[in-house]
This record gives sequence, structure tokens and C-alpha cells, in this order.
Amino acid sequence: MASWNFTHEIKRELLKNGLENTCCKTAALSAFLRTTGSVVRRGGTIGFEFLTESEDVAEFFISLLEDIFGADWKVVQASPDSRNGRDRLCFECISERSLYILTELGIAERAGDDISLKLDIDPYLIENDCCKRAYIIGAFLGTGSCSLPKEEQRSGYHLEIIFSNHFLADDFGDLLAQFEILAKCVDRKGARVVYLKSRESISDFLHLIGAESALETLGEVAVRKDVRNRINRVANCMQQNYDKSVLASVKQVQAIEAIEQIVGLDSLDANLRAVAEARLADKEASLKELSERLGLSKSCLNHRFRRLVQLAAELSED
Repeated sequence: MASWNFTHEIKRELLKNGLENTCCKTAALSAFLRTTGSVVRRGGTIGFEFLTESEDVAEFFISLLEDIFGADWKVVQASPDSRNGRDRLCFECISERSLYILTELGIAERAGDDISLKLDIDPYLIENDCCKRAYIIGAFLGTGSCSLPKEEQRSGYHLEIIFSNHFLADDFGDLLAQFEILAKCVDRKGARVVYLKSRESISDFLHLIGAESALETLGEVAVRKDVRNRINRVANCMQQNYDKSVLASVKQVQAIEAIEQIVGLDSLDANLRAVAEARLADKEASLKELSERLGLSKSCLNHRFRRLVQLAAELSED
């Protein structure tokens, strides 16, 4: 299980599902480039590049760009990610059509000779629910990750997507809210992270993006975790009851020994003496075991022990 990665499982499923409509492909492309890419200038030409450690993800989005825009690509470099040691591939697209692609994807806008970058999500890209889902899929394929709790952890459900600015992240949070998925945001190393921490919200997210197999995996992990939690709760409860029983037994033995030293057990009536002698004969026996040996109910036995403890306290005061 050490090599198993839940994020990769989700992304593989999303790539396998694919996207049907051109509008959805465009929305997913925009989200992917907004999370992994940057605008670059080479000479007088404006283009863009993106980074990814997954060749499958890169191939998926390059095929979309080629199908929709006929874009030409080249691999610029491959460098190891300092966080995990995996190679990150950098792809670059710089041509006469680059700026047109950026404007069509709602990333840049042009007014005459002036060119500016848009910081928020272009509402035109997400007019339909299917495009909204596609945008969410594209963002997750870009910088999304999801982890599940390990056996020794009490918690650990976590899904996040990293954005470069507050405007885009806040818009994405609002987009999720339209599907009743309430995410939180946090700043991290100059980026803005949108994240989910509960099993329920992550389940809703996976269902929304169509990752049904991953959703089943999440359910299986949740069931195992719930079973472990129940077992731990029972074990803790049993330990607590055992500790209480031990403390009660020690207190009873101390009281009986005090009575024996001060006035002797023969001074007790037959019922109390029988209980006292039984406890001294087996100091570790449970209340249930002693009640069965003496033929008494647990409540009756417990009552007689309380009388012995009270008597010892009174004798000690005297």
C-alpha cells in the first residue's frame, strides 16, 4: 500500500472519463492553465507555459489544445520537484496564436494594443453546469491533491487545489458553493489554497467530478476507519471500567484491613464478615465474580462494601 496514491487514482479516472463537449474542454483547459501555467514573452511574442509532473495529464491537455486551437508545443525542461523528487515537465507554447488562445480561455484580454491578464474566472466559460464541473476537473488535474487517513491517524481526510491569487481561489470557492460544497481557503507560501477536510465534503466533490471509483475507495477506507474507531472506543471503555474496578478493590481492601487492625473482623456481623473475608481472599476479583461466589446480587455486594468503607472511616476518626 505504500506506493498507492489516492490523488493519482482520482486523476487517472478523470483522464479515462475524458470530456465530451468543446465548451467543457475549453473550461477545463482554462482551469488547468490557471493553476499550472504562466504567461511568458519571447521577444515580441506573448505565449504561455505550464508545469506538471504527470506525463498523462500533460498529454491529455496538449491533445485538447491541439484539437481546439491547433497549438504547437515543445518541452522546455524537466527538473526535479524539491518536495517529492519527481520530475516536473515544462511545456511551452509561443506562436502567433498564443495570445488568441489566452483570450479564448479567459486568461488574457485585449483592448486595442493593450493586453492585460484576468485575475478571476471568466463567467462566459462556466455558463452551463457541465462547464462548471469541467472547470473544477481541470483545476484538480492541475494542482489538486487528495489524501486519506492512515490507520494510526485519528483524522486525515484532506483535498486541496492551489491557486496563484486570491481572486481566482475565491471564485473557485464560490463555484463549489453552487454545488453545496463549502470549501475553506488559506494562504501558503505566496499561493492561495482551497481545501476540504471532511469525508462528507470530499465525497460530494468526487461525486461532482464523476470520480465514482475513487468515491468507492473513499467509502471503503471510511468503513475501515469507523470499525477501528469503534474497536478503540470499546477497548478504551473496557480499560476505564477495569481501572475503576481496580481502584474500588484497593479501597475495599484498605478499609477491611483497617477494620481488622482496629477491632478485628470478628466484630462484624456474619454478612459483612463473609464479604470482607472473600475480598481479602481474592483482592483482584471483580464485583461480578465475588457476587457469584457469595450468591449475592452485585448491588447487594456493592452496598455491603460501601458499609465496610464507611465503618473503616468512622473507626479511623475515633
